[in-house]
Amino acid sequence: MKSIYDEVAIASNKLITRRYSTSFSLGISFLDSKIHKDIYAIYGFVRLADEIVDSFHGYDQKGMLDQIRSETQLAIKNGISINPVLHAFQLTVNKYQIEWELIDTFLKSMEMDLTQEVHDPQSFDNYVLGSAEVVGLMCLRVFTDNNNEQYQNLKASAMKLGSAFQKVNFLRDLKDDYEGLGRSYFPEIDLTRFSNEDKAKIEKDIAADFDDALVGIKNLPKCAKLGVYLAYIYYRTLFNKIAKLSPSKVMQERIRIPNYFKFGLMFDSIIRYKLNLI
Repeated sequence: MKSIYDEVAIASNKLITRRYSTSFSLGISFLDSKIHKDIYAIYGFVRLADEIVDSFHGYDQKGMLDQIRSETQLAIKNGISINPVLHAFQLTVNKYQIEWELIDTFLKSMEMDLTQEVHDPQSFDNYVLGSAEVVGLMCLRVFTDNNNEQYQNLKASAMKLGSAFQKVNFLRDLKDDYEGLGRSYFPEIDLTRFSNEDKAKIEKDIAADFDDALVGIKNLPKCAKLGVYLAYIYYRTLFNKIAKLSPSKVMQERIRIPNYFKFGLMFDSIIRYKLNLI
């Protein structure tokens, strides 16, 4: 029965999410259960493409990305795929009418990782748009459940939240990206001489994104508000921790939030939500 295959495909993306990101999985668990499978589907698709460019070294990465692009288009058109990740994703895309433009923009950013090691301001903005902002918009399509007016009203804030998350990831992963993958995302910054001024400039930009994003979070539908707020609090806490460190410290190690502290943030967020303090 196809319904069994649908369930297996959805379960595959749930497994991918839980194995790759405990923080994202925690945030999903506080979304309304009716949309869990759809957010798992989006994450599974995004992670699949991201793994191709970040981990599948020594293989035909460009060929695999081209394959993902063509197979995703066919899956959406036909309403089915023999790739479980793409099958679950197309179910969500077709259910919420997620535009191909968002998916295509995301894949273009993944392709940039194969060829572009240093960014200028324009390429950086394009990369953040595709790798993070449009992913936030895919999720927003689910959160607003085909209510286009609500989607348009929240669109700018959702993009800012995706931007903030991605830039925090860049800061957190400076060492691994630069030394391991040879990438330098932040434009006009020489990481061999990463200074307090450089770090402060980046942090000012991220703080502004977070502030703009919070406006939209407060107006999210009930099905999404607590889960998204929890993710926001986690990333803002991580950002605040990084902001207290010296540039040399950030370049030396990957900064983390301990699991026990994540659970503390979770309980605090729940209390604030129940008291209508969000």
